[in-house]
Order: sequence, then structure tokens, then C-alpha cells
Amino acid sequence: MDVREMKHGEKVSLLGFGCMRFPLNMDGSICECEAEAMLDKAIAHGVNYIDTAYPYHNGDSEPFVGRVLKKYDRSSFYLATKLPMFKIETLDDAKRIFEEQLQRLDVDNVDFYLLHAMNKDTWEKAKALGVLEYLDDLKETGKIRNLGFSFHDEYEVFKEMIDARDWDFCQIQYNYIDRNVQAGDQGYALCAKKQIPMVIMEPVKGGNLAVLPEDIAEILKKKRPNDSISSWALRWVASHSNVRVILSGMSTMQQVEDNLHTFDQLEQLNEEEEQLIEKVANMILERTKNGCTACKYCMPCPFGIDIPGNFKIWNEYAKYSNKDATKKKLDAMAREARFDQCKNAVVVKDYALSISLFAMI
Repeated sequence: MDVREMKHGEKVSLLGFGCMRFPLNMDGSICECEAEAMLDKAIAHGVNYIDTAYPYHNGDSEPFVGRVLKKYDRSSFYLATKLPMFKIETLDDAKRIFEEQLQRLDVDNVDFYLLHAMNKDTWEKAKALGVLEYLDDLKETGKIRNLGFSFHDEYEVFKEMIDARDWDFCQIQYNYIDRNVQAGDQGYALCAKKQIPMVIMEPVKGGNLAVLPEDIAEILKKKRPNDSISSWALRWVASHSNVRVILSGMSTMQQVEDNLHTFDQLEQLNEEEEQLIEKVANMILERTKNGCTACKYCMPCPFGIDIPGNFKIWNEYAKYSNKDATKKKLDAMAREARFDQCKNAVVVKDYALSISLFAMI
């Protein structure tokens, strides 16, 4: 397992276990037996960075992870969790939730603590409520060892946050498709310049870069026939030197084993492979069906259609041909907001034929 160093000398595994997509029972609860076996397998192969959060699995991730990790020496792993600023309205809320997290995890301290899913509004809230000063106090007492944030907004907001203080680390969404989305390439370059270690989420874009259209997948399979499609996405991220941890939200033992294979024998992309990935990325992006930017100028629709939401699903399917993911997104959408309720028959036909959706709904 490749190991990289964080700001204060912690030797962390390049592959981190993201604890938000554990396998589930029929009732939606964590399948604890299978999930524990997956964590044990990863840890046995050198994974020592375990990432959870207050809301994951409807609040069940932290206590489950805490129970599993009790079998291991506390010094043998690094635990990361997050403060849900989207649930915080007062400083007392932050204090209450942090103490609850220590109880859930059954630990005295957290190695890597993050302000969760930060954007412009939650950043302003954190400053106004004095949350940053409170977290600094927790660092002084040793209850938090490293303070950072995870990010979901535009680059300008990211730069403002990075420049505001001396962060121990930060976490962004980054993959070979989303290089100009959110923090993106600019955010990576800024952190590298400031020597702020980076933890990466969504390296496989929520699974979209694990299963590609056949003609595109064949390009990668021809080059490395024994490697999975997802390994290319992980290796692309791993080839960035300021990346210290790559989180994978693994949901099956097969995914654990495939990721371990990738990181146990990690090879950074060579020049030819970098060009190949750039070609693949361009091929994927060229399949975009519409140029919707989700500005919502078209909303509200007089008939109740979620126009940007449907356009996003249309584009995602065109690019990745992921039927399972597409069906899940459609199922999660209110019936009256779906494309088939549109009164424009031409739009409905074009949309449906493009992604064979009539068979999915």
C-alpha cells in the first residue's frame, strides 16, 4: 500500500475507506457483517485512513465504524469525520454534535476533522457563529489533531476559504472528467502552491468512471487488459503528488479487492497513458446532449417539470450509459417532475429515445 505524508508527519494510506456507501439490508440499514468484513480486509492490506461523517447512513455510519475500530489499536489508524455545518444554527449546536460524535465513535479525539460540504453560505455561517474559534480550541486541547474542510462550490469560494487561514488539509471532488468543476484543477494547483495536503473524494465520479460505454472502455482495456476501468480513474488522481488520500466509498467486497489490487501495485500514469485518459475524457464529454448549466432561468416550469434535473440525467446517461444509476435517479425524482410529464411531445420523444427511458419508468 502506497503511503503518503500529511502536514504534521502522519503516514496515511493513499487509499482511504469512505464509509458512506456500505452494503445495505433490505430495510436500508447497514449490512454490518459484510461491511465489517470489508473494513477488516482493507485494514489488513494497509488502509489506515477511515472517513465517516455525522449524516452518513442516516446517522448510523459513525457508531458502526466506532464499534468495528474498537478491535484495533487506536494508534494503528487515522479517523476522519465531519461537522455538518448545514445542520448548525448556533455555536451550541456545533458543541453538542461534536461531543455526540466522540460518543458515537467511542474515541477521545479525532485525527482529521472537517467542516462538511462547505459552500459560500455555510462558510459565512461558520465565521459568524464562531465555529472556527471553537474548533481551534479543540485543537489546542488535542480533541482534534488536524482541521480541514470538504468542499462543494465554485473555485472563487474555495480560494477565499483556502486563503483565510492555515488549514491542515482540505478535501475536494476531483477526477479526470470534473477538472473544471468546483475547485478542480485550479483548486489543486492552489493547494499545491500553499503546501496544503489534499484528500480526494469522488475519484470515480460516484461510479460513473467505473463502467464506461463499450467503445470507450475498449480503449482502456486494450492498453491494460487485466486492469479494471475504475483503476484508471484512481491512478489518474494518484498521479498528482499533492494528493495524500484518495477516498473510495466501497459498497462491495469486490470493489475493496479491486481497489487494493490497484493500490498494492500502484503505477502512476506515464505520458502515453495520460494522453489516453485525455482522449477518453474528451470522448465522454463530446456525448453531452445539451448545454444546460443548471442556471434555472427556465424554472419554474408551468407544468412542474424539473427541467435542469432531467437534463442532467439525460447528459449523464449519454456520457456514461449507466442504466442502473439512471434508473435510481429517475426513481428518486417526484413523478410529476419527470420528463414524461412534459407537454412537448417532441422533447419527450427525443429524450426517451436517447436513453431508452420508457423501459426504466
